[in-house]
Amino acid sequence: MEKTNVMRILDQRKIPHREYAIGSTEAMSAVEVAAKLGTEASRTFKTLVTVGKSKHYYVFMLPGEKTLDLKKAAKAAKEKSIEMIPQKELLPLTGYVHGGCSPIGMKKPFPTFIDSSAENHETIFFSAGKIGYQVEMKLSDLQKAVRVIPCDLTEE
Repeated sequence: MEKTNVMRILDQRKIPHREYAIGSTEAMSAVEVAAKLGTEASRTFKTLVTVGKSKHYYVFMLPGEKTLDLKKAAKAAKEKSIEMIPQKELLPLTGYVHGGCSPIGMKKPFPTFIDSSAENHETIFFSAGKIGYQVEMKLSDLQKAVRVIPCDLTEE
C-alpha cells in the first residue's frame, strides 16, 4: 500500500494505527467510506475546515452522518461566528484536497475539535490525507499526533 504523509507521520512518532486503502480515486462522503470499510458511519469521521469572524481557521471532525452545528462550532472556538471555507481554498491552506483532508499533517497546525461522540468508540476512522486512504486509531492516540478537543459539535 502506498504510504501517505499522515501514515509516515504516525509511523515516525510510533503512534498505533491501522491503514486502509479503499480503492477509490474520487471523493466520497464519510457515509460511503464507512460502507466500503464495513463499519458504522458514526465511527467514520469527516474533517471540515472553517474560518471564524476573526479570520482564524479551525478544523472540526465529526461523524460521517452528522452535520456541523455552526453555532456550537463557534462556541467551541470562542468565535462570534464560523463558516465553511470555500473548497478552492482547502488545498492552498491545508495541503489537502476535498475528500482527502486529514487533521494530521496540515501545512499549519489549526485549533482542532472533534465531536465528543468519538469518546464512545474504541477506535475511529478518518482520512489518511489522500482520497481512497483511511486510518483507524484510538482517540487517545490521535491526541498524541495532533491536539484535538472533544466537544458537542453536531446538529440534533
